[in-house]
Amino acid sequence: MSTTAPEITIRPLKPKDWASIERLFGPRGACGGCWCMYWRVEKGGQSWDALRGQQARRRFRSLVSTGRASGLLAFARRVPIGWVCVGPCEEFPRLRRVRALQRERPPGTWSIVCFYIQPKWRGFGLGTQLLEAARDFAFVRGAVCVEGYPANVNRGQKMPGPFVWTGVPAMFAAAGFRSIACKGSSRRLCISDPQRDTT
Repeated sequence: MSTTAPEITIRPLKPKDWASIERLFGPRGACGGCWCMYWRVEKGGQSWDALRGQQARRRFRSLVSTGRASGLLAFARRVPIGWVCVGPCEEFPRLRRVRALQRERPPGTWSIVCFYIQPKWRGFGLGTQLLEAARDFAFVRGAVCVEGYPANVNRGQKMPGPFVWTGVPAMFAAAGFRSIACKGSSRRLCISDPQRDTT
């Protein structure tokens, strides 16, 4: 990458953006044929194995083209370089199946469930920019609180991208999220809820 980085723009996903999604995700659908469908199926195991790949691609393309997928894309010189998926938690039924992430959620809870950043753009703070933009996007659209589910990574620890696709704790701390312990797990759940913060 040039030492003079181009201007980065981040904007909400549009129904016409499928070509940008394909260009960013590549033939593997970002990672292992996911195509941003992992949290949208209720069960893992065989159910997930049967979906990922081309079937996941078709389903996500349908969601994008009909305006039923929400998220934000980052661009540099009109080239897509990053993605964050955010939406009402009801859109991600798998959250209900992960015991460590179960909690009483108030109506209007939105979830930030995944990030994908082009490899050469990793390590430059783009993840935090996408996170902050996703949080603001959710609140503008009526969210009461916004949750994230970062990977269990210690500060300064380096892990491959596929293992931190839900973000890392340092990103959420930098964006002002508070962190709470998950039941029976070393994992943390991160929350931004301005109404609580001002009471």
